[in-house]
Amino acid sequence: MMEASLYSCYEIFRIKEVNMSKKTIKPTDSELEVLQVLWHKGACSVREVNDLLNEDREVGYTTTLKIMQIMLDKELVTRNTDSRTHIYKAGVSESDVQNQLLNKFVQTTFRGSASRLVLQLLGNHQANAVELDEIKSLIEQLEKEQPK
Repeated sequence: MMEASLYSCYEIFRIKEVNMSKKTIKPTDSELEVLQVLWHKGACSVREVNDLLNEDREVGYTTTLKIMQIMLDKELVTRNTDSRTHIYKAGVSESDVQNQLLNKFVQTTFRGSASRLVLQLLGNHQANAVELDEIKSLIEQLEKEQPK
């Protein structure tokens, strides 16, 4: 009987661990704005985040506080409560969020085709010489990495 319960606990932990590693990051637009601040500035109080958000548009302090509390529940941010002023940090990396959002966008908008995305982008955006050189370099690098 004891072995069965230990096995069940192990299985529950393992399943939870697998699910956490496949966790989908789905920030709302407002949450993404807060994450942008935290990625750019680093650890901040709610007041600091709110002040920076207010540079672009008016956002109430309590609104920012509520968004960040929700983000804490979603594990998008972490919070240090050692001092009276709570300090928040991004709980997810910028590259992980960008990759997940971009992958979802490519899947839903371009039926999974990265080339269709690039062709659409280059057709609608006048790339300058530096951008074109960067694109060419990336293509060359990707071609070198392809198995022969």
